[in-house]
Amino acid sequence: MRKVIFSINITMDGCCDHTKVNGSAEIHEYFAELLRHADVLVYGRITYQLMVPFWPDLARSHSETQSVNDFADAFDAVENIVVFSRTLEKAEYKKTRIVRGDLVGEIARLKQETGKDILLGGVDLPSQLLASGLIDEYRIVVHPIVAGEGRRLFADAPLQEKLQLRLVDTEVLGSGCVVLRYVKQGTI
Repeated sequence: MRKVIFSINITMDGCCDHTKVNGSAEIHEYFAELLRHADVLVYGRITYQLMVPFWPDLARSHSETQSVNDFADAFDAVENIVVFSRTLEKAEYKKTRIVRGDLVGEIARLKQETGKDILLGGVDLPSQLLASGLIDEYRIVVHPIVAGEGRRLFADAPLQEKLQLRLVDTEVLGSGCVVLRYVKQGTI
């Protein structure tokens, strides 16, 4: 069975607004490597529209630094993007499939298919999936920044009881960012 990995950048105070964190070379390298082990990306409309067409266009132009271009290439190499949206009319990117149905059912179905990891991004979808038990790993990159404002991670998660995770790895990057890798209790 494939793993669903949720990954996100956050500030020390839990803000998950991409404009509040640093986009250093090592951050791009970290996420490019994560992308190389995935063949499906799962986003909501907002995250999808932040990523597409920006990264596919950059993969064609290679007009940035090496690390940013490498991330763009890794993003562009992923086979499928699944976007959950009730309002997105059409996909801007040929590898995209829009899903308007059952989030939990679709993720459970994707997990049963053969293939590489499934990467989950954004804020809304992970919050909706949190209680389902379908997220296998959480890769949280904490930036040494206190934003003081902005949307908080899992602020709207509909949990009936607390979700216990197990820390299995940490990595301190040269920038001071800390990568935390958690799994559900009882898995590795």
